[in-house]
Amino acid sequence: MWSEQMRRGEDLVNNSEGRWPLFSSRFSEPQVWRSPDDKNGQSPQIPTEPQKRNQEPIISFTKLWIFVLLVVLACLQIAPRILVSTKSNGAEAVKFPDLYEASVLELQAGLDAGHFSSVDLVKAYFARIEEVNLKGPVLRAVLETNPSALMQAAALDKERNTTGKRSLLHGIPVLVKDSIATVASEGMNTTAGSFSLLGSVVPEDAGVVKRLRKAGAIILGKANLSEFSSFRGKLSPGWSGRGGQCTNAYFANADPGGSSSGSGVAASIGLAAVTLGVETDGSITGPSSHNNLASIKPTVGLTSRAGIIFISEHQDTVGPMTRSMTDAAIVLSVIAGTDTNDNFTSAQPNVVPDYTQALNKNAFKGKRIGVPRRVFFDTTISRNDPYVNVVFEEALATIKSLGATVVDPADLPSAEEIMDSDDEDFVLKVDFKIQLNAYFQSLLDNPSGVRSLADLIAFNDAHPDLEKPKGFESQNGLIESEATVGLNATFFRSLAFDIELGATRGIDATLKAHNLDAIVLPAPGFTSTPAGTVVHPFSTISVLDIFRLCLALAGYPIVTVPLGFHPDNVTIKPSGPLTVYPAPGVPIGLSFLGTAFSEFELIGFGFAYEQKTQTRLARKAIPAAIPKTQLKDIVGKK
Repeated sequence: MWSEQMRRGEDLVNNSEGRWPLFSSRFSEPQVWRSPDDKNGQSPQIPTEPQKRNQEPIISFTKLWIFVLLVVLACLQIAPRILVSTKSNGAEAVKFPDLYEASVLELQAGLDAGHFSSVDLVKAYFARIEEVNLKGPVLRAVLETNPSALMQAAALDKERNTTGKRSLLHGIPVLVKDSIATVASEGMNTTAGSFSLLGSVVPEDAGVVKRLRKAGAIILGKANLSEFSSFRGKLSPGWSGRGGQCTNAYFANADPGGSSSGSGVAASIGLAAVTLGVETDGSITGPSSHNNLASIKPTVGLTSRAGIIFISEHQDTVGPMTRSMTDAAIVLSVIAGTDTNDNFTSAQPNVVPDYTQALNKNAFKGKRIGVPRRVFFDTTISRNDPYVNVVFEEALATIKSLGATVVDPADLPSAEEIMDSDDEDFVLKVDFKIQLNAYFQSLLDNPSGVRSLADLIAFNDAHPDLEKPKGFESQNGLIESEATVGLNATFFRSLAFDIELGATRGIDATLKAHNLDAIVLPAPGFTSTPAGTVVHPFSTISVLDIFRLCLALAGYPIVTVPLGFHPDNVTIKPSGPLTVYPAPGVPIGLSFLGTAFSEFELIGFGFAYEQKTQTRLARKAIPAAIPKTQLKDIVGKK
């Protein structure tokens, strides 16, 4: 019966690839909306349209009175809603930011000046999503949009014009990965890409969503992902039952990286101002690399995982995926902090810094940056794409030119042991079963009836039309996780060994031995298979990336920025039933790695490199994947 309801439901649409969820941008007029935190019903009255001030003709008041009036308005933080038209008579024209690249600061400047409103922004992003998500290139980056977003935007516009903005994210639309919970009353699902959770009701917003709302951000919608964050089985990155196959905007049907695939693709072409991803082992870093982004995978415990469908409490972390290090620093400053619902956050520094203060073009001066030369170039460990080697050497030259001492080599003592160990896999399987069962049990309602990992496996088997289409049948990750027996002595030995290899004899040992401030490497996903290693043919990351794995085991941070793009003559290879990788023009990232809670320093390094190279601007997505809607098409129109 449930399956039949889903087949008839409005959330499905037929197409040549199967049955996928119907996307709706929901351009409804704003209605009264209350925040989930509003216990007393004291939400401000929401106007049916954003407040506007009539454009007044210039009259013969003295310049002094005009100056005084503007000063008073500025002091009251009331931005005049005067939209200046482009005219042939020499009148000033508003220059709207290009939403493909628009930064948070550019958007705030326009909002403060009254050139556009948050309602305008939401409408523009909705239109951009509609252009390319299930039309045109069919990127499938967004699972659903927020039917309450326009209401929230109207309320935040009114608040800006009366009491001022709460933060740099006030009125800024944010897309979050579909594993990050939002209250059902808002009108969106939280499903990790699975039909088993469609219509489920969470008890409250995720911890990071609460922080975003408090800062005045607008949750624009939910991004597609690798189902259950790539832990369901041997499936191509970016595929989920609900969302279908998400693809890269830089080459038709190219692999987007996973598991925060939709977050990466959406940020890359401006389907939202910023996005959030979640990483266990490469799930922020990989998609950021594949999609020409700046991102931060924070130390485990710096951002809350409460209300998130995650894999492991020991490795999962939430971080920003953005078009610039500045935006990433702004978002991290908002979402970082303690949460009583996540005891790992109690380990963070007493005062979380303002990460925007780390944005220093001279961050490399006097610093020591290590290169794990043996891991990267020794073919007994990894055989690397020659082009990646070339751009990586260029990056090292740039880092030297910015004042750093490049310590080369600075090898990882535990590299071979990490390659040979399967302890991480075992720990993740045990953790996943425990946390997923707890998540299902926490739900206030779940129409599918799924309440455990065992139920989920049975649900997928019972609904192959929804969850197991041809080429996407695997759920071996779920089955192997269900077979685990919980927190026993073997688990704790494996966990301790993970930490020893990743931290004590891994990153920390390397940093200490060479007196380093950070380590630098190409982001994961660009090297070929180590000799003797069996890798699933549809795996995007074709090598056991030693340092990425090391950071995952330790729970340490990674900052990633654009490094380059695959050349036009690269050999295109299939990477999944519907995807290819590598491919011409697909981006490549550069990662800076450090010890626990070293985000401030790593952000500085990422920013300095980004500002010097401006690599992101060197190449755009393919024309068909670039939405055409801009603010000029929205502002002033009903």
